[in-house]
Parts: sequence; structure tokens; C-alpha cells
Amino acid sequence: MRLLYVVEALAVYGGLERIIIDKINWLSVQHGCEVHVVTSDQGNHPVSFPLNPGVFHDDLDTRFFDQYKYSGIRRFLCIHRLHQLYRSRLKAKIKEVSPDVVICSQKQLMHDVYKVCDNIPLVFECHSACLSAKFEDFSFGQKLLNTKYNRDAGKADVVVALTNGDASEWRKFAHRVEVIPNMVHLNDTGRYSSCQSKKAIFVGRYSTQKDIGSLIRIWQLVYQRHPEWELHVYGGYGNQPDKWQEIIPQTNANVFAHEATSQINEKYLESSMLLLTSVHEPFGLVLPEAMSCGLPVVSFDCPYGPADIISDGEDGFLVKDRDIKVFADRVCQLIENEELRVRMGKAGFLSSQRYRADRIMPQWFELFKQVVHSKDCRL
Repeated sequence: MRLLYVVEALAVYGGLERIIIDKINWLSVQHGCEVHVVTSDQGNHPVSFPLNPGVFHDDLDTRFFDQYKYSGIRRFLCIHRLHQLYRSRLKAKIKEVSPDVVICSQKQLMHDVYKVCDNIPLVFECHSACLSAKFEDFSFGQKLLNTKYNRDAGKADVVVALTNGDASEWRKFAHRVEVIPNMVHLNDTGRYSSCQSKKAIFVGRYSTQKDIGSLIRIWQLVYQRHPEWELHVYGGYGNQPDKWQEIIPQTNANVFAHEATSQINEKYLESSMLLLTSVHEPFGLVLPEAMSCGLPVVSFDCPYGPADIISDGEDGFLVKDRDIKVFADRVCQLIENEELRVRMGKAGFLSSQRYRADRIMPQWFELFKQVVHSKDCRL
């Protein structure tokens, strides 16, 4: 089977990039698929995680980010020109590759992708919450744009959501929605955290979605009771990097900011728990990642991912959304009870195995076979 993945770029050490590359590599190696990856904005940046040598990568050099050089009517004209260029180059690439299935993972690209796919089956692989604009401080215009993107994505033959909660929202826009959780880059080193270090870890973008502000307020409460403990924040790109890189060192509460790293499993192994304070999560990739390293996790019960991953009181704690005091109490409970940390960490490891590649990827391969067969039957 010949597959063509469409993404903006694979240039940062982020969860989305890692999961897409892991899936592409698996399909190439384990299922023998001929996989092509087409990016629009990769430029001269290296691919963030290794691609299998059998995977073909082409960048269309559209450079959508050029629009931000302009404002007003000039930006509008630039955007129009870039989308025309993108559709032209993508159409030529699709004609050259002649894929059995096209998979797009970013809804802002779906309008253009849909326009040039013709009769080729199109799958939208969702990695952001359908109603993300509902949970963040979006302007009215941004909310309208998000609704447009959702409608564009809904034109795909299949929309694949990561959780049942998100799938229920996508069914308002799409005629067929399936739920396939992320395969996760699980710890396979044979080493696990002893949960003995006095370190907690947070991994996520410096963005409004991740709500670093709540994280800091929680840790300040924890620090009052346990000043010997440290919080290590592994952030990176997002819409607020400068803000939090400046604020975090000034907290005076043993909070340390670090750059994103491709070796994040090593950082989990050095820690004793993972904290997640997101406003919303389509999945929450860091949760099973950390759990596979033997860490208990504490997360707000935000829409929609954490509740699908965490069994409250068994492998971690789910906290009523935005209840900072209770969140801090749960962290302190883990700090004060070593036996509980270790027991939850072991339970987390077992729970994380649900997301192994050999359990998730056969679902994707079967879906691709279905959409190809369904399209053939209609022609």
C-alpha cells in the first residue's frame, strides 16, 4: 500500500512530530507500506526524529510563515498566493506518487488537501481538540476560523479522533469518525524510575493550552510544604516561550526551565512523578510516556484525554479541572508516601502498554484497507 502523509513540518522536538514519525516508520517497516511524507514549511531544518531510510520525504517549500512579514491587505494577498502555490505543488506531488490513501494531520491544511485529492481516499488524523477554541482565549475571529477548519476536516472520508470525548464533537462535522488512540513512544530501555529522587517533571509547550501559570501556582503551594523538592519544566515552542522562560527562574520555588529534548525518557527516569495542567488535551501523550518509565502522574481532568488514560487512585490522580489546591494536595500526598509513588508507578507501567505500537498500528492499517475498498466500491 502506498501512503502519502501531509504535514506542515517535522522540525521540532514535539509530541506531534514524534508520534507521526513513529507511525510512519512502523507502517514502512512492519507493514511494508511505501510511505511518502510531504511538508510545506520544513525548509532547511532537519527532521526532528529519525525517519526510516525507506520513507520518502519531500518539502514543497511553500513557506506559509512568510505571511507574517506583512499586515492588512498585503498579508491577505500573500496568504492567497501561498495557498495557490501549495495546491499546485501538492497536486503535482500527488499525481507523481499516486497514493492509495492521503493522510493529513493538521486541519489548517485540509481545505487545500481536499481540493487536490480528487478520488483518492482522504483521512484526517486529528491531533488537536475539535473544540480547542472553546477552551482557550481565542478571539471571535479565531473561533470562526476554527469552525471553518473543523468543517474542512469533516469533508475527509474518515476523521480519526484520539478519544471518545473528542470523537463525539467531531461527529457534528464529519459523516464518519473513528477512535484510534495514539501509539506512544514507550520506554523500552528495561530501566524504570525508582521514584526516589525529589524531582517532579512537566513536559509541554509554552502555550496557553498547557497553562503553565497554574503549574507554577500549584508548585508554589507544594514548595511551602516540601522545599527540598524540585520541579523541572521541559518546554519549547508555543505561543508564550519568552514569557515563561523569563518568569520561571524568578519563582524562587525550585522550578527549573529546560529546553525540549529528544531524550525525554532519560528525564522521566530521573524523576518521581509527572504533572499535567493542560486546559484541554486531545490525548495527553506525555502521560503514557511517563507512565511507561514507572512514574505516577497527576493531571487535571480536562477535556478529553487524561480521563481515558489515568485510572484515578490507581496509576495516578485525576483532579477536578482547575482546582489548584486539590492538585497541590495530591502532589504532596505522593511526596509524603513513597510506597504509594512506587505502587502507582508500577501500575502506570502496566497501563501504558495499551498504547504499544503492535496494539495500535494494526488498527490504522485495517482502516486504510477499509477506506480504499470503500472508495473502490463507489467508483
